[in-house]
Amino acid sequence: MSISFAAVFSFSLLSKLVERMVSLSVGIMLSTSFLHALPTAFESGADPRSLFACLLGGLLAFFLLEKFAILRHSHHHEGDGHHHEHGHDAHEAGKAGWMILIGDGMHNFTDGILIAAAFLADPGLGMVTALAIIAHEIPQEIGDFIVLLNAGFSRKRAYFYNLLCSLMAVFGGVLGYFTLDKASSLIPYVLVLASSGFIYIAVSDLMPQMQRRATLKETVPQVFLITCGVALVLFVTRHQH
Repeated sequence: MSISFAAVFSFSLLSKLVERMVSLSVGIMLSTSFLHALPTAFESGADPRSLFACLLGGLLAFFLLEKFAILRHSHHHEGDGHHHEHGHDAHEAGKAGWMILIGDGMHNFTDGILIAAAFLADPGLGMVTALAIIAHEIPQEIGDFIVLLNAGFSRKRAYFYNLLCSLMAVFGGVLGYFTLDKASSLIPYVLVLASSGFIYIAVSDLMPQMQRRATLKETVPQVFLITCGVALVLFVTRHQH
């Protein structure tokens, strides 16, 4: 439901403004990480030093993943005589497209565990939790679709891969149902890993694109849309609790 609603909204209203809406995606990803996922992880009672180590490891892992993607691309195009100036920003964002799917998959995995835990505690609580997570996912998925479209994915490919990532919630739910005691202890660490992916993508791949458009006429909409992304996540998460 979240994927489909976000896809309809993104493809119908945002597809012609993808480059500009990258700013909205940055606001959504950073606020989801810093104002929702990371606080939830650190409030869980897990060792803060271990969580920070996990965050550092996640950032370095995404750095290496991007390095591999860059090296592979360079080798593939070595000596092919092609020029890549046209659509350069989309090429630069292409790496972020795959990384956002990895981070989103981990985040969906934790959502599945949380839903399973809520249903095991009380079916009514499970329904409320599931509906809250659906509402929380919509703005995040809109941000993901913007990144994927900006990275050169077609609408069908963006929808298909996002749908595959959403199935991680089913896997997390099944795992949580049968091994809740062990699986629940992993939630804070998976949340931190997912956050490291969102933070790295926003800061390393998307913000540099925005910095290339440095005029005041382009900066004002960027700041406004980042603020809108933050406000959207704050609104949804505030009504989730």
